[in-house]
Amino acid sequence: MRYTTKTLTTVLAAGALALGAAACSPSSSNDKNGALVVAASPVPHAEILNYVKDHLADKAGLKLEVREFTDYNTPNLSTQDGSVGANYFQNQPFLDDFNKKKGTDIVPVVTVHLEPLGLYSHKVKKAGELKKGATVAVPSDTVNEARALKLLDANGVIKLKSGVGNEATPKDIVTNPKGLKFKELEAAQLPRSLDDVDAAVVNGNYAIEAHLKPAKDAILIESPKNNPYANFLAVKKGNEDDPRVKKLAKLLTSPEVKKYIKDQYQGSVLPSF
Repeated sequence: MRYTTKTLTTVLAAGALALGAAACSPSSSNDKNGALVVAASPVPHAEILNYVKDHLADKAGLKLEVREFTDYNTPNLSTQDGSVGANYFQNQPFLDDFNKKKGTDIVPVVTVHLEPLGLYSHKVKKAGELKKGATVAVPSDTVNEARALKLLDANGVIKLKSGVGNEATPKDIVTNPKGLKFKELEAAQLPRSLDDVDAAVVNGNYAIEAHLKPAKDAILIESPKNNPYANFLAVKKGNEDDPRVKKLAKLLTSPEVKKYIKDQYQGSVLPSF
């Protein structure tokens, strides 16, 4: 499924949508004296936000409410319609694609961390050990599929057409020495696919939720150098100057949060500030 073009298909995503709609009214995000409601993926985003809420927010005079969502559509849509005041789950290429396709005007506020994308397998220990005709599962949303293919390209597993951007698909592969087959799956399903495919490219947040350790378990992993896929706090355009947003942005890039990320995730999540 492409998150940016198709409807939600999982029970969890539907449940998250219902929970978010029931718990967050537009007035809750517009009341500058109320709590700032932030939509976030459970891991690591909500964990980082809850660390801020439990250890830093009170001293800074910030009321913070964290709402967890398991899909990649609802946080932006809820931010756009005012059901939540901000979100924290995505990177710039994903947001650019989402805004273009959905007509939203979500903007980044501050960059916080990178979750390196990785190739995982229960069947081989090195990418070079993949057999001829092996099946590799990749995320089905536009940007993350391209990101997965770029990871394979960067490590010599395949070669993509020169100049291909963030909409690359398997059709843009010009060299595929092993004749790999690609299976598109919703990103949240990829860790569960590892017993059924030869390898899968998994987003960092879903890898961590599945008790995979990207820094240790991935047989290929993205380099953090000049990486455009760092995750950030985002709001609807015009809300960047909300005092609550400014306070949260400062806390998310504090020395305390940097230490928390390093200690908690041991290289599977990297601070980007």
